[in-house]
Amino acid sequence: MHYNCLIIDDEIDLSKMTQEYFEMFEVTCACVNSAEACLSFLKENTADVFLLDINLGNESGFTLCKTLRGNYDTPILFISARQSDDDVLVALNIGGDDYVKKPYTLSVLLAKVKVHLKRLEAMKKKEEGPKESKESSGDSAFTVDEATMSCHIEGKTIALKAKEFALLSCLYAHRNTIVTKEKLFDEVWGDSFYSDGTLNVHIRRLREKIEENPNEPRWIKTIWGTGYILEIPS
Repeated sequence: MHYNCLIIDDEIDLSKMTQEYFEMFEVTCACVNSAEACLSFLKENTADVFLLDINLGNESGFTLCKTLRGNYDTPILFISARQSDDDVLVALNIGGDDYVKKPYTLSVLLAKVKVHLKRLEAMKKKEEGPKESKESSGDSAFTVDEATMSCHIEGKTIALKAKEFALLSCLYAHRNTIVTKEKLFDEVWGDSFYSDGTLNVHIRRLREKIEENPNEPRWIKTIWGTGYILEIPS
């Protein structure tokens, strides 16, 4: 069976409450309370978004995230009572797409999930249409392909994860102009209330994939104190 969202959390009452709230807004949802139950569930079911707690009894959500990321490109949103910036950065570095601190507001969590669901729906529609979004600006050395969530740089095709592709697509849409951090948060994450650390981690991941030398980037340049610019020679 297919679900919009899979909640992986050992706080059963909270999971059920979240599930019931989501389903009021027609977001189908399933719950499991351990890493083992999650992996067993995914053998016979699928989900568009994972909501993953860090503390799963005697198990670690970090470890489960690494396992999931090795097999799925599904967006992973951490939901945790752990508040430290170190936990947030670890979660993002190992493949998490977002980090929501408990106690969370159900309406805010639902809004974040819907951002990912809308993006997935848009990608499906793109797959039914033209295969590539190569614009007529002459940027043949650097293009993005929405159907396959990849970019093509000087003849080389580079596959990207969902958040990496969303970030690159935003920079590409505004290429050769400065994109502020606030604009990136708003267009890629759906709101502007994120820390610089979140953005820095995702920019670093993206550079590691598209730059020959991530420490001396050719394409994505940092504009200190403001944001970033994707420089593509015309």
